[in-house]
Amino acid sequence: MKKNIILFTALAALSLTGFSCGKEKLNVYNWSYYTPPSVIEKFEKEFNVRVVLDEYASNEEMYTKLKTGGAGYDIVFPSQDYVEIMIRQGMFEKIDKALIPNLKNIDPAILKKTIYDPNMEYSVPYYWGAAGIIVNTDRVPYYEESWSIFSREDLRGRMTMLDDMREVMGDALAHLGYSVNTKNQFEIEAARDLINNLWKPNLTKFDADAFGKGYANGEFWVVQGYAEVVFDEILDNEVLMKSTKFFIPPAGGPGYIDSMCILKDAKNRELAHKFIDFIHKPEIYAEFCNSFRFPATVNIPARQYIQGPTCYQPEDIAGTELKYDLGGALELYNNAWFNSIRSGD
Repeated sequence: MKKNIILFTALAALSLTGFSCGKEKLNVYNWSYYTPPSVIEKFEKEFNVRVVLDEYASNEEMYTKLKTGGAGYDIVFPSQDYVEIMIRQGMFEKIDKALIPNLKNIDPAILKKTIYDPNMEYSVPYYWGAAGIIVNTDRVPYYEESWSIFSREDLRGRMTMLDDMREVMGDALAHLGYSVNTKNQFEIEAARDLINNLWKPNLTKFDADAFGKGYANGEFWVVQGYAEVVFDEILDNEVLMKSTKFFIPPAGGPGYIDSMCILKDAKNRELAHKFIDFIHKPEIYAEFCNSFRFPATVNIPARQYIQGPTCYQPEDIAGTELKYDLGGALELYNNAWFNSIRSGD
């Protein structure tokens, strides 16, 4: 994503300096480097507007900012568990489907997964994906496609997992045969003990920021994370590209659906609808996917425009389970993660 980051930075700078002063403005709040600058440029040109793009690194960061006075955004891209929470708290404007004809391009199979908003009343799916395990097969020629790889003492100091409670605990729960959404205290504590006793001693760290770079420079041989992050870091390393394998264990694990939602206090709702519709133009959605070597998991007609190999195929993530809002049981996870697994780090 290096080239995308450079271009994004330049584009953001132009927007913030008032390059398009006087034009209608859309304020977008999205995950870091999750909307290609080329897509933004095309939208700005087609509608003669400017887009101000702000970023967040986690759902928690996004939610906290919005709840503590971070206003002014029109569109936000939460994952499914936070879509569920934010719908319940009345934070979104209802979607006017008449303004988004490209909703017809969304795969009905994806909508079956969005049990929190199956009729797209408040959210429009953006991308369905999952984190998994990336292995350097030159360094680790023999391994089982299982979360148990993090139990291997011979790889101690050469592995990382994400600094993400629901992801890591979800992996442990799936490995133990439990749901990633369990509210059973015994099962949650079993996942905690697995991580603490067998996985954590072999990890260099929990890392959600630099695992891709660490893998690329040879510091890490096995990482849990997002395939696109790692592959983007090693695109120019032909040897490492050939020796890198991404997989999601047959036991499954957490998956995600990030969605586009219009905030209740959005100042430009009509333009927000146009943006959502623009994203789901097949050729534009494919441009988004091609930028990150994604398969077109959400938009059916976009699949014919996908170029080159993708980081994984939709069938590779079919066995994952979406994380949903846990309600009061979230405190059990918080206690296991912050007061035990991450305590003292």
